[in-house]
Amino acid sequence: MPADSVPLDPPNPAPALPGDGATGGSLVKRHRLSTRLWHWLNVVTVAIMLMSGLMIFNAHPRLYWGRFGANPDHAWLQLPRFPGWVTLPSTYSLADARIWHLAFAWVLAFGLLGYLLRSLVNGHIRRDLHITAAEWRPAHLWHDVVEHARLRFPTGAAALRYNVLQKLAYCGVLFGLLPLVILTGLTMSPGLNAALPWLLDLFGGRQSARSLHFVAAGGLVLFVLVHLAMVVLAGPFNEVRSMITGWYRLPREPGHD
Repeated sequence: MPADSVPLDPPNPAPALPGDGATGGSLVKRHRLSTRLWHWLNVVTVAIMLMSGLMIFNAHPRLYWGRFGANPDHAWLQLPRFPGWVTLPSTYSLADARIWHLAFAWVLAFGLLGYLLRSLVNGHIRRDLHITAAEWRPAHLWHDVVEHARLRFPTGAAALRYNVLQKLAYCGVLFGLLPLVILTGLTMSPGLNAALPWLLDLFGGRQSARSLHFVAAGGLVLFVLVHLAMVVLAGPFNEVRSMITGWYRLPREPGHD
């Protein structure tokens, strides 16, 4: 058979592994089982925590800085109460919302700890999330911004590596937003204030911790929205399949049918 008539996408392609010369169209193993389990656990956990958190916020939808805050005090942010379809429970119950929130807060905290420890052991942080000196260069950063703005995503084996914007986003969540939301949540617990009084000093009081908790949660929501948009733009079937089964088909180069 002439070389130019060989099917580019055979019916049952043999899976290729990264580093085996995989090119656009190859099926490769992309995500470890631990990563996939942690990802879907977080989908459930974060959804429940956000919805129960909004119900807790509805009890007093005002935010303050400092150690104290009540109706007569000046609030830096005041919002209307959130509707029942985005809260857990859907009807007003501060006690039930706190039960849901606290239960899944431990799932979030220990899940993050376990994932970070495993990522240190298997080299994921060093290999995939470490930002090199070359990637910090303004020209490199700007190039990635322009490529994303033009919806030009990596193809072939390059699609297996995180670009600098992805690294910044994931590091910001793993080492910034998630630890912040956990620590500020602990700071708002009167029981833990007695056991860990340094948390109040760290965040400048319970009301400051509550405000930072709300801001960090908002940052997580923004990350999720951008993440979902990128999944849709990059090809939702391929992206979701890789997070369920671990297998991912490398995008072909432009013009390669």
